[in-house]
Amino acid sequence: MTKAPQIFAGFAALLAAAGVAEAAAAAHALPSPLLKTSSEFLLANAVGIVALSAFAQTAIPASRLLYFGIAALLLGTLLFSGELTSHAIFPQSPLVMIAPIGGSLTILGWLIAAAGLFGGAWRRRD
Repeated sequence: MTKAPQIFAGFAALLAAAGVAEAAAAAHALPSPLLKTSSEFLLANAVGIVALSAFAQTAIPASRLLYFGIAALLLGTLLFSGELTSHAIFPQSPLVMIAPIGGSLTILGWLIAAAGLFGGAWRRRD
């Protein structure tokens, strides 16, 4: 059995920790709608990545497409939230086009994961 789902879930736990930290910063230290949005995005996608990883761990065999979707989701979340956080802390941040790329990659990651899940359901013979 591959260790990829466990590794993805570990990264998702780090995303969730960052989301909680950003929520606290947005509420107390640096009131910013960008930090609030970033924290919500981090937390929501972290939960999704853990759920997808748990499914991938139990699926026999797990779809490579599902793994690819989870990886795209993880990277997209990092890029999107990273740029929002950067702009909240450094208003003149040079990272201008990272959020749209990250957001698009996140959407694509969810779609790829869905394709992997549907494909696995249709391939399985129970």
